[in-house]
Amino acid sequence: MIELQGVSKSITGRVHMQRTDLVLQDGTMNVLLGPTLAGKTTLMRLIAGLDVPTEGRVIDRGQDVTGVRVQDRKVAMVYQQFINYPSMTVFDNIASPLRILGWDRARIEAAVRKTAGMLRLEPLLDRKPLELSGGQQQRCALARALVKEARIVLLDEPLANLDYKLREELRIEIPRIFQESGAIFVYATTEPEEALLLGGNTATLWEGRITQFGPAPQVYRQPVDATTARVYSDPPMNFAAVRKQGSRLVFARGVQAMAGETHERLADGDYLAGFRANHLRMNAHSGVAVRLDCTIGISEITGSETFLHLDHAGDRWVALVHGVHHPAPGSAVPMWLDPAHVYLFEPGGRLAAPAPYAGMA
Repeated sequence: MIELQGVSKSITGRVHMQRTDLVLQDGTMNVLLGPTLAGKTTLMRLIAGLDVPTEGRVIDRGQDVTGVRVQDRKVAMVYQQFINYPSMTVFDNIASPLRILGWDRARIEAAVRKTAGMLRLEPLLDRKPLELSGGQQQRCALARALVKEARIVLLDEPLANLDYKLREELRIEIPRIFQESGAIFVYATTEPEEALLLGGNTATLWEGRITQFGPAPQVYRQPVDATTARVYSDPPMNFAAVRKQGSRLVFARGVQAMAGETHERLADGDYLAGFRANHLRMNAHSGVAVRLDCTIGISEITGSETFLHLDHAGDRWVALVHGVHHPAPGSAVPMWLDPAHVYLFEPGGRLAAPAPYAGMA
């Protein structure tokens, strides 16, 4: 187990990581999710010992390792760039950290072949990195990190530079590799979909602060505040001011919708409604869906789906709809929203009520 106790990081007066408490259990997958400059890399460097916190302590299995050099910890880190030695074979790349540690030849041979088998690199051990595909090069870099039997493996957006097909391939393999290694994995990403696919725990970050940490499905379906909901949605969650009046939710322009089961328990008053892009539809898909008359900004066709950028009474929304649609900018379009997919947040941003169908979101 590794624990951050009141850890923060400031550089020349600028706060990069706000005061943070975090516990990572042995044998867990932990995803750091947030936009660029949210603090993911800073947090990883503090965990690894590459940076020393301005305040607080890092505890590893009950021992304070705050001032311990990274070289003296069982930590490995993999970046989005392929850091392999081009003049060495795959075997020698993987073996290089073990030679630095002074392992004997037989022990190195056994460890390299075991790790190469885990990453399906055994047929490639005699090749040079430049003879490999992008995915194979990244697996080689990952093997070099894992071969040291590191207790903590830090992956800083390791798939960002790969094409779609290779990303999908490695997204499937990384959870398997994680389960076989038994290490604490910490994986940084900007993509909510990737966090859900990897599973385990998710920590959402915003402006150097962890907003929520817990099992990935729970954080996605029950965000504690509007900031977490925004981070854990792609595109970011849409928001609109609403007023709860009895069994009704009243949107701008007097549009009314039936309150869902979780909404009805709330006191009447003003709230912030949140709903994800895929829950705005171009047709009345349920008997209780409410019509919201919007104006088109632009449309982005992504193949079989279209992103519609919308304006509704001054609120800017994005809808993700099936099919190819190209309405003219400035044209009026009715959109439909089922209140069963609406979260309600207090004016300060805290979650007041999850969406009634949050478990199906």
